[in-house]
Amino acid sequence: MGPISGTGLMISPLRVIRVFRGSLPFNPDKLRSELTSRYGADPDSIQVVRSPYRICPIGAHIDHQLGPVTAMAIDRAVYLTFAPSGSGDVKLASDLFEGEIQFSLDDVPPKDDTSWGNYACGAVEALTASGHDLNQGIVGYTTGQINEGGLSSSAAVGVAYLMAFEAVNNVSVTPDENIELDRLIENEYLGLRNGILDQSAIILSRHRHLTVLDCKTVSHELVPQPESMPPYTILVAYSGVKDALVSTGYNTRVDECREAAESLLQAIGRADDAPLLGNITPEEYQEHKGNLNGDPAKRAEHFFTESARVEQGVDAWKAGDLLRFGDLISESGRSSIENYESGSEPLIDLYNILIETDGVLGARFSGGGFRGCSIALVEPDKAESAAEQVALEYTKKQPEQAAQSDGVLICHPADGASIIED
Repeated sequence: MGPISGTGLMISPLRVIRVFRGSLPFNPDKLRSELTSRYGADPDSIQVVRSPYRICPIGAHIDHQLGPVTAMAIDRAVYLTFAPSGSGDVKLASDLFEGEIQFSLDDVPPKDDTSWGNYACGAVEALTASGHDLNQGIVGYTTGQINEGGLSSSAAVGVAYLMAFEAVNNVSVTPDENIELDRLIENEYLGLRNGILDQSAIILSRHRHLTVLDCKTVSHELVPQPESMPPYTILVAYSGVKDALVSTGYNTRVDECREAAESLLQAIGRADDAPLLGNITPEEYQEHKGNLNGDPAKRAEHFFTESARVEQGVDAWKAGDLLRFGDLISESGRSSIENYESGSEPLIDLYNILIETDGVLGARFSGGGFRGCSIALVEPDKAESAAEQVALEYTKKQPEQAAQSDGVLICHPADGASIIED
């Protein structure tokens, strides 16, 4: 029998998930032609936003508690081809979703769980709620390189729509303002209680840098990769679990963090402070953590140990110590499973397969951990064999989920979101 398309593996009795090497081809001329044929857009007015997906090596599940996180964008992205509509109308199509989205800037529909147009509607609502005048709608066509979740494709879509509406309406905003606007889409319009990690990584990241975010001070640092650091490649292994994040235990975990913070602040004597774990020092936590029990105690333990791992990880990155950085990624994954308890069985299986695979420097599951993917840093010369081994072992472990998976991707770090210049 011949090899499976996209891999060097021979077909076995199992239907092994695919391995994808390198970025998928991107053809801006094809996207522009699509927009012109669908909507009659003037070719000279058409622009394209590239909004990348992101990974979070260390700093899992703590951004919403004002914790520190690390991130980087990767060379897979959402692309939005757009042009002014010539009116207040918005018309959108996609190669990922069926049907067309239509609405007016003056009559934005409420969130609809069955609609793929929520992020476009949310972008309009966020911009107008922040005082920006929008008079010009868009016609747009979206395409992406990933269908499953776990790399913040939703935040990438939100950023893309923000940049498109800003461009056609001559709205000038800073990167920090766009981070806040995308937060409004997810928190206010969609009701997802996440922090600023996703949109910050997508907007701020730069190639060969580690993006370090302080979610309490809403500040960031781009830490350059030392010349002494060995090269690495990124593996993204998809689970096939595709449930929407808002339907999982994500918000429950946020509530448990809040409960832990309330108990600690009461014990400390600052009950009037906002009930967020980031408002408590590590020293205060050590002194008063005996007041916690059950799930809130586990969530607090994850927050404070993960915050320490971020600090240690930044030091390792600055020193060019990739082995130590990878170990901390795996420790983050273990705490996410044991203390934050956010991993579904397929994601935990992927994590365990990755950390046992030759060439993998560190791994954890990505996103909320209930769906989507696990990610790993891997030695470049072992990336393909590692990806094929992960694909095979996961197919053995989770054959039904593997059959629904987008496969294993071999990726690389990349720059943040931008409008592509010809």
